[in-house]
Amino acid sequence: MMNNGADLEQCKRLIETSLGWGDAATWTNEDFDTLSDRIFEKTSVRLSISTLKRIWGKVRYDSSPTTATLNALARYAGFEGWRDFMATTQPPAKPSPAHEAPPAPQKSPTRRFITPLIIITITFAVLISFISARIIHPPAANLPLRFDHRATSDELPNSVVFDYDATPMHPKTVMIQQAWDPKRREKVDPYGKQHTSIYYYPGYFRSKLIVDGELKMQSDVFIPTKGWKAIIIGDPLPIYLSAAETTLDSGRLSINAATLQAKTGSPVFNSKWTGFFDVHQFAGISGDHFLLRTTVRNTSTVEQCLCRNVSITVMGKLSAIIFPLTDRGCISDIGLYTGFTGVSGKDHDLSAFGCDFSQWQQIVCAQKDQTLDMWLNGRLIYTKPGNRSIGDIVGIRIGFEGTGEIKEATLQGGGVPQDLLKQP
Repeated sequence: MMNNGADLEQCKRLIETSLGWGDAATWTNEDFDTLSDRIFEKTSVRLSISTLKRIWGKVRYDSSPTTATLNALARYAGFEGWRDFMATTQPPAKPSPAHEAPPAPQKSPTRRFITPLIIITITFAVLISFISARIIHPPAANLPLRFDHRATSDELPNSVVFDYDATPMHPKTVMIQQAWDPKRREKVDPYGKQHTSIYYYPGYFRSKLIVDGELKMQSDVFIPTKGWKAIIIGDPLPIYLSAAETTLDSGRLSINAATLQAKTGSPVFNSKWTGFFDVHQFAGISGDHFLLRTTVRNTSTVEQCLCRNVSITVMGKLSAIIFPLTDRGCISDIGLYTGFTGVSGKDHDLSAFGCDFSQWQQIVCAQKDQTLDMWLNGRLIYTKPGNRSIGDIVGIRIGFEGTGEIKEATLQGGGVPQDLLKQP
Protein backbone atom coordinates (compact mmCIF):
# COMPACT_ATOMS: atom_id res chain seq x y z
CA MET A 1 0.00 0.00 0.00
CA MET A 2 3.04 2.30 0.33
CA ASN A 3 6.22 2.69 -1.69
CA ASN A 4 8.52 4.47 0.75
CA GLY A 5 6.34 5.35 3.72
CA ALA A 6 5.69 8.90 2.54
CA ASP A 7 1.93 8.36 2.67
CA LEU A 8 2.09 7.18 6.27
CA GLU A 9 4.32 10.13 7.18
CA GLN A 10 1.75 12.51 5.72
CA CYS A 11 -1.05 10.83 7.70
CA LYS A 12 1.04 11.07 10.87
CA ARG A 13 1.65 14.78 10.30
CA LEU A 14 -2.10 15.37 9.99
CA ILE A 15 -2.70 13.55 13.28
CA GLU A 16 0.12 15.44 15.03
CA THR A 17 -1.26 18.77 13.84
CA SER A 18 -4.77 17.93 15.07
CA LEU A 19 -3.43 16.92 18.50
CA GLY A 20 -1.25 20.00 18.99
CA TRP A 21 1.15 18.18 21.32
CA GLY A 22 4.30 19.49 19.68
CA ASP A 23 7.16 17.42 18.30
CA ALA A 24 6.26 13.71 18.38
CA ALA A 25 9.84 12.94 19.36
CA THR A 26 9.02 14.33 22.80
CA TRP A 27 5.83 12.27 23.29
CA THR A 28 5.76 10.08 26.38
CA ASN A 29 4.23 6.66 26.97
CA GLU A 30 1.22 8.41 28.52
CA ASP A 31 0.76 10.49 25.34
CA PHE A 32 0.58 7.31 23.26
CA ASP A 33 -1.86 5.86 25.80
CA THR A 34 -4.07 8.94 25.40
CA LEU A 35 -3.81 8.75 21.60
CA SER A 36 -4.87 5.09 21.74
CA ASP A 37 -7.98 6.10 23.72
CA ARG A 38 -8.82 8.91 21.30
CA ILE A 39 -8.49 6.68 18.25
CA PHE A 40 -10.74 4.12 19.94
CA GLU A 41 -13.35 6.76 20.79
CA LYS A 42 -13.51 7.96 17.19
CA THR A 43 -13.06 4.71 15.24
CA SER A 44 -13.97 1.91 17.71
CA VAL A 45 -10.62 0.33 16.80
CA ARG A 46 -8.10 -0.16 19.61
CA LEU A 47 -4.48 0.36 18.52
CA SER A 48 -2.11 -0.70 21.27
CA ILE A 49 0.51 1.63 22.71
CA SER A 50 3.27 -0.59 21.28
CA THR A 51 1.71 -0.40 17.79
CA LEU A 52 1.53 3.41 17.93
CA LYS A 53 5.11 3.65 19.20
CA ARG A 54 6.30 1.47 16.31
CA ILE A 55 4.47 3.68 13.81
CA TRP A 56 6.01 6.83 15.28
CA GLY A 57 9.48 5.27 15.35
CA LYS A 58 9.82 4.95 19.12
CA VAL A 59 10.36 1.20 18.74
CA ARG A 60 12.28 -0.42 15.88
CA TYR A 61 10.04 -2.59 13.71
CA ASP A 62 10.69 -3.53 10.08
CA SER A 63 7.25 -4.75 9.01
CA SER A 64 4.62 -2.48 7.45
CA PRO A 65 1.44 -1.62 9.39
CA THR A 66 -1.56 -3.82 8.71
CA THR A 67 -4.50 -2.62 6.62
CA ALA A 68 -6.66 -2.42 9.76
CA THR A 69 -4.08 -0.15 11.42
CA LEU A 70 -3.83 2.12 8.36
CA ASN A 71 -7.62 2.38 8.12
CA ALA A 72 -7.88 3.35 11.80
CA LEU A 73 -5.21 6.06 11.43
CA ALA A 74 -6.84 7.45 8.30
CA ARG A 75 -10.29 7.48 9.89
CA TYR A 76 -8.91 9.29 12.94
CA ALA A 77 -7.33 11.85 10.58
CA GLY A 78 -10.79 12.54 9.12
CA PHE A 79 -11.01 10.22 6.12
CA GLU A 80 -13.29 7.26 5.45
CA GLY A 81 -10.32 4.92 5.36
CA TRP A 82 -6.85 4.46 3.92
CA ARG A 83 -8.07 4.29 0.31
CA ASP A 84 -9.97 7.54 0.77
CA PHE A 85 -6.88 9.13 2.33
CA MET A 86 -4.72 8.03 -0.61
CA ALA A 87 -7.26 9.21 -3.18
CA THR A 88 -7.75 12.56 -1.48
CA THR A 89 -4.16 13.48 -0.75
CA GLN A 90 -2.38 12.19 -3.88
CA PRO A 91 -2.36 14.51 -6.93
CA PRO A 92 -3.85 13.09 -10.15
CA ALA A 93 -1.35 11.60 -12.56
CA LYS A 94 -0.36 13.71 -15.57
CA PRO A 95 -1.43 12.28 -18.94
CA SER A 96 1.38 10.89 -21.04
CA PRO A 97 2.39 12.89 -24.17
CA ALA A 98 0.90 10.20 -26.38
CA HIS A 99 -2.49 10.72 -24.78
CA GLU A 100 -2.63 14.46 -24.34
CA ALA A 101 -6.07 15.94 -24.62
CA PRO A 102 -6.81 17.73 -27.91
CA PRO A 103 -6.99 21.52 -27.78
CA ALA A 104 -10.34 22.88 -26.68
CA PRO A 105 -12.57 24.08 -29.52
CA GLN A 106 -13.07 27.80 -29.87
CA LYS A 107 -16.23 29.05 -28.24
CA SER A 108 -18.85 30.63 -30.43
CA PRO A 109 -20.02 34.20 -29.63
CA THR A 110 -23.29 32.76 -28.36
CA ARG A 111 -21.49 30.43 -25.90
CA ARG A 112 -19.25 33.30 -24.77
CA PHE A 113 -22.45 35.12 -23.73
CA ILE A 114 -24.27 32.13 -22.23
CA THR A 115 -21.36 30.96 -20.03
CA PRO A 116 -21.04 34.18 -17.98
CA LEU A 117 -24.83 34.27 -17.65
CA ILE A 118 -24.84 30.76 -16.19
CA ILE A 119 -22.02 31.64 -13.79
CA ILE A 120 -23.85 34.76 -12.61
CA THR A 121 -27.07 32.79 -12.12
CA ILE A 122 -25.35 30.03 -10.11
CA THR A 123 -23.44 32.55 -7.99
CA PHE A 124 -26.67 34.42 -7.19
CA ALA A 125 -28.43 31.16 -6.23
CA VAL A 126 -25.56 30.14 -3.96
CA LEU A 127 -25.58 33.56 -2.31
CA ILE A 128 -29.32 33.36 -1.66
CA SER A 129 -28.90 29.84 -0.21
CA PHE A 130 -26.08 31.02 2.05
CA ILE A 131 -28.11 33.98 3.36
CA SER A 132 -31.12 31.70 3.95
CA ALA A 133 -28.96 29.18 5.81
CA ARG A 134 -27.62 31.94 8.03
CA ILE A 135 -31.18 33.01 8.85
CA ILE A 136 -32.56 29.51 9.40
CA HIS A 137 -29.44 28.04 11.07
CA PRO A 138 -27.51 30.74 12.96
CA PRO A 139 -23.76 30.13 13.40
CA ALA A 140 -22.94 27.53 16.05
CA ALA A 141 -20.55 29.95 17.75
CA ASN A 142 -23.50 32.05 18.90
CA LEU A 143 -25.40 29.10 20.37
CA PRO A 144 -23.42 27.08 22.95
CA LEU A 145 -23.84 23.34 23.39
CA ARG A 146 -25.33 22.02 26.61
CA PHE A 147 -24.56 18.85 28.53
CA ASP A 148 -25.22 18.44 32.26
CA HIS A 149 -27.00 16.00 34.53
CA ARG A 150 -28.77 15.35 37.82
CA ALA A 151 -29.19 12.14 39.82
CA THR A 152 -32.68 11.06 40.86
CA SER A 153 -31.73 9.16 44.03
CA ASP A 154 -29.06 8.69 46.68
CA GLU A 155 -29.41 4.91 46.56
CA LEU A 156 -28.39 2.13 44.17
CA PRO A 157 -29.37 1.71 41.42
CA ASN A 158 -29.52 5.36 40.46
CA SER A 159 -31.09 6.93 37.38
CA VAL A 160 -29.40 10.04 35.98
CA VAL A 161 -31.18 12.61 33.83
CA PHE A 162 -28.97 14.18 31.16
CA ASP A 163 -29.99 17.59 29.83
CA TYR A 164 -28.33 18.16 26.48
CA ASP A 165 -28.60 20.41 23.44
CA ALA A 166 -26.53 19.74 20.32
CA THR A 167 -28.79 21.59 17.88
CA PRO A 168 -26.28 24.43 17.23
CA MET A 169 -24.17 21.90 15.33
CA HIS A 170 -27.10 20.64 13.20
CA PRO A 171 -26.00 17.07 14.00
CA LYS A 172 -26.74 13.87 12.15
CA THR A 173 -26.03 11.62 15.14
CA VAL A 174 -25.72 12.27 18.88
CA MET A 175 -24.68 9.70 21.46
CA ILE A 176 -24.33 9.85 25.25
CA GLN A 177 -21.62 7.66 26.77
CA GLN A 178 -22.13 6.82 30.45
CA ALA A 179 -18.45 6.41 31.33
CA TRP A 180 -15.00 5.74 29.84
CA ASP A 181 -16.17 2.53 28.16
CA PRO A 182 -17.34 3.18 24.55
CA LYS A 183 -19.57 0.10 24.82
CA ARG A 184 -21.78 2.14 27.13
CA ARG A 185 -22.87 4.56 24.42
CA GLU A 186 -26.55 5.18 23.77
CA LYS A 187 -27.88 6.81 20.62
CA VAL A 188 -30.21 9.72 21.37
CA ASP A 189 -32.40 12.11 19.39
CA PRO A 190 -30.01 14.60 17.68
CA TYR A 191 -32.50 17.40 18.33
CA GLY A 192 -33.72 16.11 21.67
CA LYS A 193 -33.22 17.74 25.06
CA GLN A 194 -33.20 14.92 27.66
CA HIS A 195 -32.00 11.36 28.08
CA THR A 196 -31.90 9.09 31.15
CA SER A 197 -29.47 6.32 32.08
CA ILE A 198 -29.35 3.85 34.98
CA TYR A 199 -26.12 3.45 36.95
CA TYR A 200 -25.98 0.09 38.75
CA TYR A 201 -22.50 0.52 40.24
CA PRO A 202 -21.08 3.26 42.46
CA GLY A 203 -18.16 5.34 41.26
CA TYR A 204 -17.01 8.50 39.54
CA PHE A 205 -17.94 8.44 35.86
CA ARG A 206 -16.92 10.88 33.15
CA SER A 207 -19.97 10.86 30.85
CA LYS A 208 -19.54 12.16 27.31
CA LEU A 209 -21.56 13.91 24.64
CA ILE A 210 -20.56 12.52 21.21
CA VAL A 211 -21.73 14.56 18.21
CA ASP A 212 -21.23 13.09 14.73
CA GLY A 213 -18.52 10.85 16.12
CA GLU A 214 -16.62 13.63 17.91
CA LEU A 215 -16.33 14.15 21.67
CA LYS A 216 -17.77 17.61 22.36
CA MET A 217 -18.52 17.85 26.10
CA GLN A 218 -18.09 15.91 29.34
CA SER A 219 -20.04 15.82 32.59
CA ASP A 220 -18.81 14.08 35.75
CA VAL A 221 -21.38 11.74 37.35
CA PHE A 222 -20.74 10.77 40.98
CA ILE A 223 -22.63 7.78 42.40
CA PRO A 224 -21.63 7.31 46.08
CA THR A 225 -22.39 4.60 48.63
CA LYS A 226 -23.49 4.81 52.24
CA GLY A 227 -20.57 2.98 53.79
CA TRP A 228 -19.40 -0.34 52.34
CA LYS A 229 -21.58 -1.94 49.66
CA ALA A 230 -21.04 -5.51 48.39
CA ILE A 231 -22.06 -6.26 44.80
CA ILE A 232 -21.72 -9.46 42.77
CA ILE A 233 -20.62 -8.22 39.37
CA GLY A 234 -23.05 -9.35 36.66
CA ASP A 235 -23.86 -8.80 33.01
CA PRO A 236 -26.29 -7.33 32.23
CA LEU A 237 -27.31 -6.80 35.87
CA PRO A 238 -25.41 -7.04 39.17
CA ILE A 239 -26.61 -8.68 42.39
CA TYR A 240 -26.66 -6.56 45.55
CA LEU A 241 -25.79 -8.15 48.88
CA SER A 242 -27.20 -7.04 52.23
CA ALA A 243 -25.06 -6.15 55.23
CA ALA A 244 -26.27 -9.34 56.95
CA GLU A 245 -24.91 -11.41 54.06
CA THR A 246 -21.44 -9.83 54.15
CA THR A 247 -20.63 -8.65 57.70
CA LEU A 248 -19.14 -11.07 60.23
CA ASP A 249 -19.55 -10.79 64.00
CA SER A 250 -15.97 -9.50 64.22
CA GLY A 251 -16.86 -6.61 61.93
CA ARG A 252 -14.94 -8.05 59.02
CA LEU A 253 -16.40 -7.94 55.52
CA SER A 254 -16.77 -11.28 53.79
CA ILE A 255 -18.60 -13.31 51.19
CA ASN A 256 -18.65 -17.06 51.74
CA ALA A 257 -19.14 -19.98 49.35
CA ALA A 258 -22.70 -20.73 50.45
CA THR A 259 -23.86 -17.18 49.73
CA LEU A 260 -22.07 -16.92 46.41
CA GLN A 261 -23.37 -20.29 45.22
CA ALA A 262 -26.92 -19.41 46.26
CA LYS A 263 -26.76 -16.09 44.38
CA THR A 264 -25.09 -17.34 41.20
CA GLY A 265 -26.40 -20.88 41.03
CA SER A 266 -22.97 -22.44 40.58
CA PRO A 267 -20.42 -24.01 42.98
CA VAL A 268 -17.59 -22.98 40.63
CA PHE A 269 -16.54 -19.33 40.88
CA ASN A 270 -14.10 -18.79 38.00
CA SER A 271 -14.67 -15.29 36.56
CA LYS A 272 -17.34 -14.58 39.20
CA TRP A 273 -16.36 -11.38 41.03
CA THR A 274 -17.68 -9.72 44.15
CA GLY A 275 -16.77 -6.07 44.71
CA PHE A 276 -16.78 -4.30 48.07
CA PHE A 277 -17.22 -0.56 47.41
CA ASP A 278 -16.72 2.41 49.72
CA VAL A 279 -17.37 5.44 47.53
CA HIS A 280 -17.60 8.97 48.88
CA GLN A 281 -15.62 12.20 48.97
CA PHE A 282 -12.49 11.51 51.04
CA ALA A 283 -12.01 15.09 52.18
CA GLY A 284 -8.44 16.32 52.01
CA ILE A 285 -7.02 13.16 50.40
CA SER A 286 -5.69 13.53 46.88
CA GLY A 287 -4.03 11.18 44.44
CA ASP A 288 -0.62 12.79 44.86
CA HIS A 289 -0.50 12.23 48.63
CA PHE A 290 -2.34 9.17 50.02
CA LEU A 291 -1.85 5.92 51.90
CA LEU A 292 -4.12 2.88 51.60
CA ARG A 293 -3.59 0.01 54.02
CA THR A 294 -5.69 -3.17 53.91
CA THR A 295 -5.48 -6.82 54.94
CA VAL A 296 -7.32 -9.36 52.78
CA ARG A 297 -7.39 -12.95 51.64
CA ASN A 298 -9.19 -14.94 48.97
CA THR A 299 -10.95 -17.81 50.77
CA SER A 300 -11.90 -19.92 47.72
CA THR A 301 -10.41 -23.35 47.26
CA VAL A 302 -8.57 -24.11 44.01
CA GLU A 303 -11.47 -26.43 43.11
CA GLN A 304 -13.89 -23.52 43.43
CA CYS A 305 -11.71 -20.93 41.69
CA LEU A 306 -8.47 -21.70 39.91
CA CYS A 307 -6.51 -18.44 40.28
CA ARG A 308 -8.36 -16.79 43.18
CA ASN A 309 -7.62 -13.25 42.01
CA VAL A 310 -7.94 -10.16 44.20
CA SER A 311 -8.06 -6.56 42.95
CA ILE A 312 -7.60 -3.48 45.16
CA THR A 313 -8.57 -0.19 43.49
CA VAL A 314 -8.07 3.40 44.62
CA MET A 315 -10.54 5.59 42.68
CA GLY A 316 -9.70 9.18 41.77
CA LYS A 317 -11.59 11.83 39.85
CA LEU A 318 -9.12 11.55 36.95
CA SER A 319 -8.31 7.84 36.95
CA ALA A 320 -7.67 4.86 39.25
CA ILE A 321 -4.80 2.77 40.63
CA ILE A 322 -5.26 -1.01 40.58
CA PHE A 323 -3.18 -3.34 42.80
CA PRO A 324 -3.62 -7.03 41.78
CA LEU A 325 -3.03 -10.24 43.76
CA THR A 326 -3.30 -13.81 42.51
CA ASP A 327 -2.32 -17.40 43.14
CA ARG A 328 1.39 -17.85 42.53
CA GLY A 329 0.78 -19.99 39.46
CA CYS A 330 -1.41 -17.39 37.73
CA ILE A 331 0.77 -14.28 37.58
CA SER A 332 0.85 -14.40 33.75
CA ASP A 333 -2.80 -13.31 33.55
CA ILE A 334 -2.75 -10.31 35.90
CA GLY A 335 -1.98 -6.66 35.31
CA LEU A 336 -1.56 -3.58 37.45
CA TYR A 337 -2.56 -0.03 36.60
CA THR A 338 -0.78 3.06 37.89
CA GLY A 339 -3.49 5.54 36.93
CA PHE A 340 -2.46 6.21 33.34
CA THR A 341 -0.18 3.28 32.48
CA GLY A 342 -0.85 -0.46 32.51
CA VAL A 343 1.70 -3.17 33.29
CA SER A 344 0.82 -6.63 31.98
CA GLY A 345 1.94 -9.95 33.38
CA LYS A 346 2.32 -11.12 29.78
CA ASP A 347 5.46 -9.07 29.20
CA HIS A 348 6.54 -8.19 32.77
CA ASP A 349 7.51 -10.43 35.67
CA LEU A 350 4.78 -9.81 38.26
CA SER A 351 5.61 -12.88 40.36
CA ALA A 352 5.94 -10.60 43.42
CA PHE A 353 2.14 -10.24 43.29
CA GLY A 354 1.62 -14.00 43.66
CA CYS A 355 0.22 -15.08 47.04
CA ASP A 356 -0.35 -17.96 49.39
CA PHE A 357 -3.98 -17.31 50.24
CA SER A 358 -3.94 -19.65 53.20
CA GLN A 359 -2.43 -16.59 54.93
CA TRP A 360 -3.65 -13.02 55.31
CA GLN A 361 -2.10 -10.61 52.79
CA GLN A 362 -1.13 -7.15 54.06
CA ILE A 363 -1.22 -4.49 51.32
CA VAL A 364 0.02 -0.92 51.36
CA CYS A 365 -0.42 1.35 48.35
CA ALA A 366 0.94 4.87 48.73
CA GLN A 367 1.90 7.89 46.66
CA LYS A 368 4.02 10.84 47.75
CA ASP A 369 6.29 13.23 45.88
CA GLN A 370 5.07 11.75 42.56
CA THR A 371 6.30 8.26 43.51
CA LEU A 372 3.88 5.35 43.67
CA ASP A 373 4.86 2.46 45.98
CA MET A 374 3.16 -0.93 46.36
CA TRP A 375 4.01 -3.09 49.37
CA LEU A 376 2.99 -6.69 50.13
CA ASN A 377 3.55 -8.23 53.57
CA GLY A 378 6.11 -5.60 54.49
CA ARG A 379 8.10 -5.86 51.24
CA LEU A 380 8.26 -3.23 48.51
CA ILE A 381 7.27 -5.06 45.32
CA TYR A 382 6.69 -2.21 42.86
CA THR A 383 7.63 1.46 42.62
CA LYS A 384 7.10 4.07 39.94
CA PRO A 385 8.73 7.52 40.12
CA GLY A 386 7.11 10.40 38.28
CA ASN A 387 3.61 8.96 38.60
CA ARG A 388 0.78 11.36 37.75
CA SER A 389 -1.92 12.10 40.32
CA ILE A 390 -5.29 10.38 39.82
CA GLY A 391 -7.02 13.45 41.29
CA ASP A 392 -9.02 13.74 44.48
CA ILE A 393 -9.75 10.32 46.01
CA VAL A 394 -13.42 9.33 45.76
CA GLY A 395 -13.49 5.62 46.56
CA ILE A 396 -12.01 2.22 47.37
CA ARG A 397 -12.98 -1.05 45.71
CA ILE A 398 -11.74 -4.46 46.88
CA GLY A 399 -12.74 -7.25 44.55
CA PHE A 400 -12.55 -11.04 44.93
CA GLU A 401 -12.78 -13.64 42.21
CA GLY A 402 -14.76 -16.19 44.17
CA THR A 403 -14.98 -15.71 47.94
CA GLY A 404 -12.92 -13.46 50.17
CA GLU A 405 -12.54 -11.58 53.41
CA ILE A 406 -11.39 -8.08 54.40
CA LYS A 407 -9.89 -7.70 57.87
CA GLU A 408 -9.32 -3.96 57.70
CA ALA A 409 -9.07 -1.13 55.16
CA THR A 410 -8.03 2.46 55.87
CA LEU A 411 -7.27 5.39 53.58
CA GLN A 412 -5.50 8.53 54.70
CA GLY A 413 -3.25 11.31 53.44
CA GLY A 414 0.49 10.75 53.62
CA GLY A 415 3.22 8.64 52.10
CA VAL A 416 4.77 5.32 53.08
CA PRO A 417 4.40 4.74 56.85
CA GLN A 418 7.45 4.70 59.08
CA ASP A 419 7.03 1.06 60.11
CA LEU A 420 7.53 0.01 56.47
CA LEU A 421 10.47 2.31 55.95
CA LYS A 422 12.24 0.44 58.75
CA GLN A 423 11.88 -2.89 56.97
CA PRO A 424 15.20 -4.41 55.81
